[in-house]
Amino acid sequence: MTASVLIVEHDPNMAHTIGFLMRRCGLEVRLAADGEAALAAARQRAPDLVLTGVTLPGPSGYDVCRALRGEPACARTRIVFVTACARPVDREKALALGADDYVTKPFAGRDLVARVQALLGGGG
Repeated sequence: MTASVLIVEHDPNMAHTIGFLMRRCGLEVRLAADGEAALAAARQRAPDLVLTGVTLPGPSGYDVCRALRGEPACARTRIVFVTACARPVDREKALALGADDYVTKPFAGRDLVARVQALLGGGG
């Protein structure tokens, strides 16, 4: 079965770029443009991985992470922040809320892919 990734990104260009990278490594990609849509999509069908920013329309990425960690169906979902928020306190907060990794923009595509594959046990 193909692993699935939910990309939570309000910038359509960035969502397209990350989606392209994830599809290239064999993942099923779903997109959400804001926190509410992300939570609805994850509750409908738990993804294997969520890639989210910190600043989103509606609930923040932190709120999304906190909510998903409270959902039994999402207990095994990996959560990675992909964000321009580069302060150490931002990273620490994300990890304290249960994020599995924290990647700052700009990032190298191969680095993001490698981190995703490591979290998913080698890829989709």
